[in-house]
Amino acid sequence: MSAGSEQRKLAAIMFTDMVGYSALSQRNETLALELLEEHRDALRELFPKYQGTEIKTTGDGFLVEFASALDAVRCAVEMQKGLAERNQVQPAERQVRIRIGIHLGDIVRKEGDVYGDGVNIAARIEPLAEPGGICISNSVYDQVENKVEYALVRLSKPELKNIQTSVQVYRLLLDGSRPSAPSHPRRRREAIALGVLAVLAGSLFLFLKLGARPKSSASATNTPSAAAAIANQKSIAVLPFVNMSADKGDEYLSDGMTEELLNVLTKVKALRVPGRSSSFAFKGKNEDDIFRKVGEQLHVNAVLEGSVRKAGDQLRITAQLINVADGFHIWSETYDRDMKDILAVQSDVAQRVVQALQVQLGVDEERALTKKPTENPEAHRLYLLGRYHFAKFTRAGWTNAIHYYEQALQVDPNFALAYCGLADTYGWAGGQIMAGREAWAKEMELAQKALALDPNLAEAHLAMGTALFSVLGPHASEKELDRAVELNPNLALAYDQYGWTFAEMGRLDDAIAAEKKALELDPLSTFLNTDLAFFLYWARRYEDAITQIRKTLELDSNNGFAHSILGWCLIWKGSKAEAGAEFQTATTLDDLPWYKGSLGYACAVSGDRAKAEQVLRELENVAKQRYVSPAIRASVYLGLGENETALDWLEKAYEDRDPCFWWINGDQLYDSVRNEPRFKALVQKVGALKQGAKR
Repeated sequence: MSAGSEQRKLAAIMFTDMVGYSALSQRNETLALELLEEHRDALRELFPKYQGTEIKTTGDGFLVEFASALDAVRCAVEMQKGLAERNQVQPAERQVRIRIGIHLGDIVRKEGDVYGDGVNIAARIEPLAEPGGICISNSVYDQVENKVEYALVRLSKPELKNIQTSVQVYRLLLDGSRPSAPSHPRRRREAIALGVLAVLAGSLFLFLKLGARPKSSASATNTPSAAAAIANQKSIAVLPFVNMSADKGDEYLSDGMTEELLNVLTKVKALRVPGRSSSFAFKGKNEDDIFRKVGEQLHVNAVLEGSVRKAGDQLRITAQLINVADGFHIWSETYDRDMKDILAVQSDVAQRVVQALQVQLGVDEERALTKKPTENPEAHRLYLLGRYHFAKFTRAGWTNAIHYYEQALQVDPNFALAYCGLADTYGWAGGQIMAGREAWAKEMELAQKALALDPNLAEAHLAMGTALFSVLGPHASEKELDRAVELNPNLALAYDQYGWTFAEMGRLDDAIAAEKKALELDPLSTFLNTDLAFFLYWARRYEDAITQIRKTLELDSNNGFAHSILGWCLIWKGSKAEAGAEFQTATTLDDLPWYKGSLGYACAVSGDRAKAEQVLRELENVAKQRYVSPAIRASVYLGLGENETALDWLEKAYEDRDPCFWWINGDQLYDSVRNEPRFKALVQKVGALKQGAKR
């Protein structure tokens, strides 16, 4: 056969993908390359055993051709089992997991490469597999159904981007067990992976596998299917708009413009938009290769940037859409408007971006792009100020956010998003700057108002889900979160709240999995990275939590919550002096009383009773000025071994509905009193509240 000739035939095509390789490369490129080569060498030994022919490597994966679908499946099983055995003897950072997708279909071999539907469909099936899992098409299923000893479970409505023919997808269960059917499509961990993210799976994971930048179809490292997948994958990062106003206090407008565009674009289900924190990680950065860095770190192929200049009531807003691959402008526009027209500008920019990216919209998505959250410019301005201060995640930030949200609602009592923002703020303020009982009641009332105003607003269902979690109603919370992600699958904070809700149920593995899904949507978020560490802490996986929280601190060394979590992990690892240093750092970054109480506990268990008692006096003085949770003083008394006094304060904390009761069943802090009758009575009361809220 000549070099340029074609050969068409039926073949089984396998696509593989190394899970988390891009993120690992950013953290430790040397280790990533080492593990990549190690797993490649191990897998290559298996292909000939099953008459498989390696066509090429695709980034961190393989494209392999087999003459038999059964051989392809048996090879995939041995690959996954071999890696699973290897991982059992490896530390967490050296473990390798892959996804595998297999399809049987027509291919064309030409010049050493393969093309055709067989390749295209296999490439889109692979992202639907779980880490360490295998997914196959119905054509493969027909060939192997009665020839493999593993259960095959059909996925519900898998979405394969740009595939016109009907393709059913099956998951092969390597443990041989058949899972019980969940009562709702997103009620279990696999539901989060395969149900909630069904729309995203064929785009986000495939995009991560194939790389961030479009490449020529003639490239020796890309198949036509890979190039087509990249070209058709619509993804965009909205970089923080620059405040060009003379008054630096107008920064809330530029930040607000960015957030509003992010929020509206995430409602376009065919468009992947990294979350707020990941975008704002690039605030103030203007290196020559900034677009390449954004593309590589956030795995997007387009960037929206701009600026806002305010002079009196006049605005000049510029926006430009840039192709990451070459830095060329796809679209740009300058708007000279009055302040009252800012919402119209936001709507126009969003529509122009979608048009430029050639994204097909449904009726609901078209409506979302043009819908204004409020018709009142002043209410919108105050709302932006509320968002600006809330995002600081400090005591002062929450206090200011409440002030501005309340003002926005005075101007426009029908502003549903402002109710959501205010509800979220009370949710965070509970146990921090006011008693939980007071905060949770306000949070619930505000979430209910938001839902009544707009029952199809994803943020309203998220606010209600969070409010139900706060009052120890995790089962009802889960239902609201299901609806939130149904309305907006790109809502990273919904998956974060899934994590808290599952943790409240004691489903810590599911909580960790949900938080990882949140991070796939917003990978540079210190907030989400910190929460993942917190769930690992709850699961008493302290080494993993320490590894995770140190990654968070690499993103933001001034994150007080992160230093606090690191301190608690070090406490239980026996490094009390190091823990005390972390708590001390946290107290210098924010004046939340919990940080001071943590320092008091560390001093107590380190034998420095005088310092611990000094912390108690300081907390008492603070309590004369503002709210201090009783649970904070309880923690210091636990460190001092004064368990009866600690239980006195914990009973007061229960009356306040303190957040400590979200995790009181698992936190090692309470192990010293876990068998005390008074503590058991508190746990029973918490359980009764959860049962009473269950519906």
